[in-house]
Amino acid sequence: MSVQQSRTGSLAESDVFHILGNDRRRAIVQLLADEHGRLDVSDVASEIASTETDGSSVPNNLYKSVYVSLQQTHLPQLEEDGVIEYDSTAKTITPGPNFETVYGYVDGDQSTNRSVLVGHLLVSVFGLVLIAVSGLEAPLVSSIDPVLSSVLVLLAVAASSLYRLLS
Repeated sequence: MSVQQSRTGSLAESDVFHILGNDRRRAIVQLLADEHGRLDVSDVASEIASTETDGSSVPNNLYKSVYVSLQQTHLPQLEEDGVIEYDSTAKTITPGPNFETVYGYVDGDQSTNRSVLVGHLLVSVFGLVLIAVSGLEAPLVSSIDPVLSSVLVLLAVAASSLYRLLS
């Protein structure tokens, strides 16, 4: 492990933005999330160098430059902030205690967005079923105006979206 002290507390939002303000640190976080575990620093350097050359052949000097910048700057910074745990002997990285916090900003918190979309879908399907059943003149439901039920469904979706936007 590195001689630097890792942060034990959570990161402030400004710290997260500083961490993610660099393309290479963002790439490290994304690669580590994609692999779900341990990464070799040489693999990370190769992937970043490949990205920086748009997937074409990576010159050896670019690979070396990326590798050195990871070793000297980015990995120590991420380790100090508790985003990764860096084993300098094995040259591997694993997620640290603050990894999920930082990854939430990269990922955009997709799990929450998915649940909102599922909720909107369910409300919309319920509204469509209600309109279809009222068109069949089923007792109890036929007394509901289809236009009114459509408006209520749209209002429910809009209110949910507004709530999500403001929270």
